Amino acid sequence: MKTRLLAVLFLLLAVATGSAQDAKYPKAKVSFDDFKGLVAEVEGHRASRLIDLNTFLEMSKEPGVIILDSRSDFRFDRIHVKGARHLAFTDFTQDNLAKVIPSFDTKILIYCNNNFDGNQKDFASKVALPRSRSSKAVASQIAAQEKPLMMALNIPTYINLYGYGYRNVYELHELVKVSDPRITFEGTVVEQKPATAAPPAAK
Repeated sequence: MKTRLLAVLFLLLAVATGSAQDAKYPKAKVSFDDFKGLVAEVEGHRASRLIDLNTFLEMSKEPGVIILDSRSDFRFDRIHVKGARHLAFTDFTQDNLAKVIPSFDTKILIYCNNNFDGNQKDFASKVALPRSRSSKAVASQIAAQEKPLMMALNIPTYINLYGYGYRNVYELHELVKVSDPRITFEGTVVEQKPATAAPPAAK
């Protein structure tokens, strides 16, 4: 009796396992064609909205303008352009963006690690360097022919903002020295200048 019961249980388990393995799920919510179409549409739009640092800083003073930093929480907390709002790229959704940027008409200024030079710890450049594939001789020839690929976060940030309906976007297009006196940073690693003491009152 026990042997038959065990056999039945094993049979039911095998059927259940087979059914789970044979289960068909719908396709993931991923469309390369959608992305390609969006990139083609964004390319011309972005080309006219690449700005230098002076323009970036002047625009940032306009009422209602948002400087958006889409780097990680960790990087943003350590250092960011003063006054920037934050939403990590991995958290981009329609609802999350609406909380940070309620209006599609808002002028948005973006930057990323690849915009700053002189602090590779906090603004580490996103670059894919050529990799050796075989012998040293062949690898050196390949390296001479290939060039590094810039993997800047600005590009996917711009594309996604556009795709979510934000068209009033401008992108910093210069590689700025972090020591440039025109720009101010804030964050946990930024030195705070001591407050200037008030002059003594005249007697």
